[in-house]
Amino acid sequence: MFPPPLPLRFRPERGYTKQVNHDAEASLIDSVVRGEPRAAEALVNQHMPRIYALAYRMLNQEEEAEDVTQEAFIRVWKVLPQWQPRARLSTWLYRVTLNLCRDRLRKSREIIMAEPPEIMDDGLRPEQLLSARQRREAIDGAISRLPERQRTAIILCGLQEMSNAEAGEIMEISVDAVESLLARARRGLRAAIGHRKDLAS
Repeated sequence: MFPPPLPLRFRPERGYTKQVNHDAEASLIDSVVRGEPRAAEALVNQHMPRIYALAYRMLNQEEEAEDVTQEAFIRVWKVLPQWQPRARLSTWLYRVTLNLCRDRLRKSREIIMAEPPEIMDDGLRPEQLLSARQRREAIDGAISRLPERQRTAIILCGLQEMSNAEAGEIMEISVDAVESLLARARRGLRAAIGHRKDLAS
């Protein structure tokens, strides 16, 4: 069946696999285009969790991230029969996802970003401060407040474990520009979380 049905929901806490190499990806795409159902399922399982995680980090809303993920894969099925193996599908898919997220952010900036939780309570001793969940929420809140390009760079390199070169290819900027964005993003995160060394690391 082409295109295959997509899973309805993903959650940001679910894990995702490492990206496959170019040759393996090209072989998988060829199998999908030939109509092999297992190949189509493998392609979805390989990419969708990472794409959802990216959309969720950019938009900070589950339903919005789900909609973007669905739309990104609808576009995949439209282009896949004409796909040129010299290009990486994963890179193209990340670009599409980022553009879809940017469109939604531009249309509804006043409701997209939730206010981050309070990071410190001055009445508490250091050993009584935030739980692991609260620390994660604080970091997520700080990331959500970064400028868009800084947020994109820190998500791709810091959270999705891409190299600066891979992130630069997706963002269509130089490696030096990625490094500059990362440096500014990290300074912004340190400023947002104050003196909490465990959050800054």
